[in-house]
Amino acid sequence: MPKICVVTSNTHKFDEISDVSREYGVEVEMCPGLKLEIQSDNLEDIVLKSALLAYLYLNKPILVEDAGLFINALNGFPGPYSSYVYKTLGVNGILKLMDGVTNRRACFKSAVALVVNNRVLSAQGEVCGVITTYPRGQGGFGFDPIFIPDGESRTFAEMSVSEKNKHSHRAKAIRKIFELLLNVNHNATYL
Repeated sequence: MPKICVVTSNTHKFDEISDVSREYGVEVEMCPGLKLEIQSDNLEDIVLKSALLAYLYLNKPILVEDAGLFINALNGFPGPYSSYVYKTLGVNGILKLMDGVTNRRACFKSAVALVVNNRVLSAQGEVCGVITTYPRGQGGFGFDPIFIPDGESRTFAEMSVSEKNKHSHRAKAIRKIFELLLNVNHNATYL
């Protein structure tokens, strides 16, 4: 199996994907600066089109992951626009929008697309939990300091990469994609 190019410039995301890839004996490398991201309300559309474009450009195995925080009280906002919202509003901006809100339920969702050997595989992962009232922890990235997954008392930012990967949306999606890859799933779409 050739090394898989993970199209991201986010070292935190790459570390999480690398941690899971070791479980499956899959070698990954970081390929920054290649993500040609379309705008869409659908995470799956974003990763599929981005992965295909990167594959056409590089002609080697490509993995693209995208994720979003979907907050119930905000009708799923910021969703697939989480990265932009994080850059513009930040953690404190989301907390300000949630000020006085009692329904603090939210889900992180992840979509992954893998293009390898003229096959396109995709998978999704999700973890639900609650939004805190203030940021906690120094680890992770993005909205990790304000999200506590169900069954935990700590935010993602209070966990190590390995601990976060026991719960996270991204780890669930990556595990599914590597299971598909290793089992050469009959549901794959061929180019």
